[in-house]
Amino acid sequence: MALDTDSIAAIVAGTHADPFAVLGPHADEGEGGRVALRVFRPDAESAEVLAADGSVLGEMRRRHEAGFFEHVFDSGDAPRYRLRLRSGAHAWEAEDPYRFPPVLGELDQYLLAEGRHWRSFERMGAHLDTVDGVAGVRFAVWAPNARRVSVVGAFNNWDGRVHPMRCRLGAGIWEIFIPGLAEGDAYKYEIVSPDGHLLPQKADPYAFAAEYRPKTASVVARLDKHDWRDQDWLARRAARNARTAPVSIYEVHLGSWKRGEGNRFLTWRELAADLVPYARDMGFTHIEVLPVHEHPFDGSWGYQPLGLYAPTARFGTPAEFQAFVDACHQADIGLIIDWVPGHFPNDAHGLYEFDGTHLYEHADPRQGYHPDWNTAIFNFGRNEISNFLVSNALYWLKHFHIDGLRVDAVASMLYLDYSRKDGEWVPNRFGGRENLEAIDFLRRMNELVYGSEEGQGGGAVTIAEESTAWPGVSRPAYVGGLGFGYKWNMGWMHDTLKYMGQDPIHRRWHHHEMTFGLLYAFSENFILPLSHDEVVHGKGSLLARMPGDTWQKFANLRAYFGFMWAHPGKKLLFMGGEFAQGREWNFDASLDWHLLDEAQGGPWHRGVQAAVRDLNALYKATPALHELDCEAEGFRWIKGNASEESVFVFSRHGTTPGSVAVAVCNFTPVVREGYRIGLPEGGAWREAINTDGAVYGGSNVGNGGGITAEDLPWDGCPFSAAITVPPLATVVFVRGPAGG
Repeated sequence: MALDTDSIAAIVAGTHADPFAVLGPHADEGEGGRVALRVFRPDAESAEVLAADGSVLGEMRRRHEAGFFEHVFDSGDAPRYRLRLRSGAHAWEAEDPYRFPPVLGELDQYLLAEGRHWRSFERMGAHLDTVDGVAGVRFAVWAPNARRVSVVGAFNNWDGRVHPMRCRLGAGIWEIFIPGLAEGDAYKYEIVSPDGHLLPQKADPYAFAAEYRPKTASVVARLDKHDWRDQDWLARRAARNARTAPVSIYEVHLGSWKRGEGNRFLTWRELAADLVPYARDMGFTHIEVLPVHEHPFDGSWGYQPLGLYAPTARFGTPAEFQAFVDACHQADIGLIIDWVPGHFPNDAHGLYEFDGTHLYEHADPRQGYHPDWNTAIFNFGRNEISNFLVSNALYWLKHFHIDGLRVDAVASMLYLDYSRKDGEWVPNRFGGRENLEAIDFLRRMNELVYGSEEGQGGGAVTIAEESTAWPGVSRPAYVGGLGFGYKWNMGWMHDTLKYMGQDPIHRRWHHHEMTFGLLYAFSENFILPLSHDEVVHGKGSLLARMPGDTWQKFANLRAYFGFMWAHPGKKLLFMGGEFAQGREWNFDASLDWHLLDEAQGGPWHRGVQAAVRDLNALYKATPALHELDCEAEGFRWIKGNASEESVFVFSRHGTTPGSVAVAVCNFTPVVREGYRIGLPEGGAWREAINTDGAVYGGSNVGNGGGITAEDLPWDGCPFSAAITVPPLATVVFVRGPAGG
């Protein structure tokens, strides 16, 4: 039964290839059934084996001065035992991790090796568990090329020799159950590379929580602490996210929406108490938050995540984030998170060269390095990576009841030559520039999200930020599309902002920039985005991009919002835009809420805020403005070529005959009296909103609350009316006194 000194030395040095073959109880069939029990505890000077009743079964022999102990039972199986350890006058009892069976079952191992374990988060990472009546934490991590992987933390003095893991060779997964660990314990993985090099300690790719930056350890966390109360919301969610529904999204960077005293971050609880009722009061149907995944650098806004499974500790715990989502649902608001499956930073404690090889990323920098962001690109062609990312999408839906995933930078994933010069990229197997593996991954992710009970079974959606003309982004994968539910309309945003930046006297020459988007408006299920990207990097705020004096700047912005809310497509507005923040967004400070005060130009800013609130209310209450957002039947030009006047007139239609609204947009500071427009229906039309109203800070030019159609064909319509068109304003007329 004697263990050779080389094996002992290897355990002590942390270089043994199979520590489970040495440590714990081991029977010797050739010597009368004796069992040798071996323990390595460098924190102990002596060790005893205790029976379940606490009696001493034997003193362990110290085989190495570093803390390697051994005891031989003369016959029979090793009893259920504990250890009593001593160091000086201090004594304590502990369970032996090496007496417990493997963590992963055979089916788990098989599916993980195949890259088809779509609930891999249920097996990988750190999970509180009870094994053989003993509470602790089971760990599992994928590192197929490592020589050794250990769990380290304060519980073992961050010594990687103490808890080396068992390697499941078929899947390349290392596992261990460590008794006595509990919720809140910090840990990392210590990994020895294939060439024997000790790597920087790594955070857990599947960690459910992480330490608050600048600390970088993973944290054992539970996901079952929150008592969900959103069953009614989930039952209605599919209808709330549908193409026929009003979808108006308030995009928020949680770290700078508001700050607490001393410029601190608000907590999830504070955000639930402040942000959620504000969004509800403003009439938004959804909140979209910039990435909540754990990330090391505030200046990345979350778009360089390292902990894809961990809600950032900046705002609190996973359970508190769940309560925030629940608060959104209780307020009848959906929550969308930005999701970043395309790339990750190369911080030493993260995924980069995780086991000493290019495991998560491509080895070839022409495929694995992103020149725009100095980040690593996931190797989508590897089954395990696709599994890791698809599981992550399902994880947020299952455990956090997320209503939508807005996928960041899809174009950078689709094209192998994205932001690269000739010779800096590798063609696909057909010689083309399309990233076939990324396409397959996106389709599979969308199919599984929409096919899962947490996804479309519960009404969740996916949204693509895709800036090119890639066909079928929001069409089902089974007809050749990518399978997203919605796509951001980046072209509409660029064209219309360019137009709005022109002096009104020059806008006649740029008329097409406001109309061109209708040529493709129904080729995808579009969201019209005025996002965070439009108010950073020297672009200025939306208000600052409007021409003219103060009155004209605010009037232009209100008219633009009116045009946007009447235009086909769902709506998205970044925080601060709704009250016309004057300065460019700063991720490191609160929005300028003081602008709403009377002494700070409050009437101007409160006027824009009121206009957005009323536009949301009108959009939700008027089926003609949202039911056919994504269908050509929902839109008709009435005046699309009035470039000399810079006037745009169009009608919106609902699914019910006679459900119609007409928008009139005037982008010059000229009042137009007796301006005749065609109308698709006769009778009374209500002036449902006028962005020139005095309540919004306008000049209050309008039509006295309504107009009546005359039986006079005009603009290709069977009816018409001579109206007063206010300056730099959008007016929306809805048929009938009650709308509809």
